Amino acid sequence: MRFQLLDIVFNPPHPVTGEAVPPSDRLARVVEHAVLAEELGFDSFAVGERHAGDVLSSAPTVILGAVAQATERILLSTGVTVLSLLDPIRVAEDLATVDQLSRGRLEITIGKGNEDLQYPLLGLDITKQYEYLEENYELLRLLLSEEDVTWEGRHRHRLENATTLPRPFAGPFRIWHGSATSKFAVELAAKHGDPIISANALQPRENYQVLIDHYRELYLAHGFDPQYGYVGSGSGGLFLADTTEEAVEQYRPLYEAQVAAMRRRGYDPATHVGKALAFETVEEAVERGPALVGSPERVAEKILDYHESFGHVLQSVSVNHLLPPTQQEDVLRRFAEEVVPVVQAEVRTDLWTAADERRAKGFTAGGTNPAEGDAAPRA
Repeated sequence: MRFQLLDIVFNPPHPVTGEAVPPSDRLARVVEHAVLAEELGFDSFAVGERHAGDVLSSAPTVILGAVAQATERILLSTGVTVLSLLDPIRVAEDLATVDQLSRGRLEITIGKGNEDLQYPLLGLDITKQYEYLEENYELLRLLLSEEDVTWEGRHRHRLENATTLPRPFAGPFRIWHGSATSKFAVELAAKHGDPIISANALQPRENYQVLIDHYRELYLAHGFDPQYGYVGSGSGGLFLADTTEEAVEQYRPLYEAQVAAMRRRGYDPATHVGKALAFETVEEAVERGPALVGSPERVAEKILDYHESFGHVLQSVSVNHLLPPTQQEDVLRRFAEEVVPVVQAEVRTDLWTAADERRAKGFTAGGTNPAEGDAAPRA
C-alpha cells in the first residue's frame, strides 16, 4: 500500500483557547510537513482547495510550488482541485507549472468540492456543479494532452487553436477523481478509465462501499485494464498514543469541537450526508467510523480491515492542525515507523512503481512488496 499526507489547511481558532495560528505560520507548516513526509518515506503529499470558511488553501498551486522547491522525491497532489469552480485554461497552466517545477512529480485529484458557500462566492450556480465538473474535466484533458485545441461547450466561451503553456513535464499527468457522496464522480472516472479516491472521512463505511463497488463495475464495463483501476481512501483524522484508550481521551476535545462546529453551521447528519459527521462521539468514530485514532497496532489493524472492504492501495491521512506542532510531528513519525510497515507487509501494489506506466514520470516508489525489500530507487 502507498501512503499520502493530505493538508486541507484548515485554520480556525482553537476551540478551547480561542487562539489562531497566524496564516504565515500555518502555511509555513504545510511546507515543513511536506519535507517531513518526504523524510519519513510517505509516497505523496497533497494540498486541498477551498474558497470559503476558516481555510487557507484558496491558492493550492502556489503552495505546491513552494513544496516542489522544498522537496526532491515525494509525489505532489491535490485533494481536491475543485474543478467545478475553475477555468480549465488556468488549471492547465497552473498545474503544468507545478509539474515542471517538480520535474514530473505531479498527479492531481479533481472534484466538485465539499463547501457549498464557494459557489455563490464565485458567482456560480451550485445546481449545475456536476455539469461544470464534467465539462471542465473534458476540456482539461484536451488541454493537457493536445495543442491547438478547438473546443465548444455550454458554460464557457469557444476556443480556437488554444495551446496552454507550459506543457506538462512528460505528457499529461494522471488525474484521480475524489468520491464522497455522489455516483456522478465515480461514473465520470470509470468512463475515462481514471482512478478514484474515496473521501472516507465522515460517513459509515457502507456509504463509501456502494460508490467504490459501482466504480469498479462500470470501470470493467467500459473495457479498461483493471490494472489501472486504482482506489485510494481518505480517513477521519489521525491520532496515535501508546494505547487506544489514551488516544481516545486525548483526541476527544478536538473531535467534540469538530462536531460542534458542524452543528453550528446547521450540518445535521440526517440532512447533510457527506458534510456532517455521522458519529456523535469519538468512541463511535473509532469503533464504527473512519477515524484512525488509537494505538499504532489498532490503527494498522483498522486500515487493513478497511482494505478488506475497499481493496484500496492508497491510504491518505491528515493530522489535526490544532495539535501542538511537536505533537503533530510525533504522530506522523509514529505512523510512518509503526503503522506503515505493518500495512505494507500485508498489501501489495504496483501503484507508482516502474510497473505503473501511467505514473508521474518524475516519481518511482518502491517495489510491489516493500516487506520483501523489492524497492526501486526513487527518481
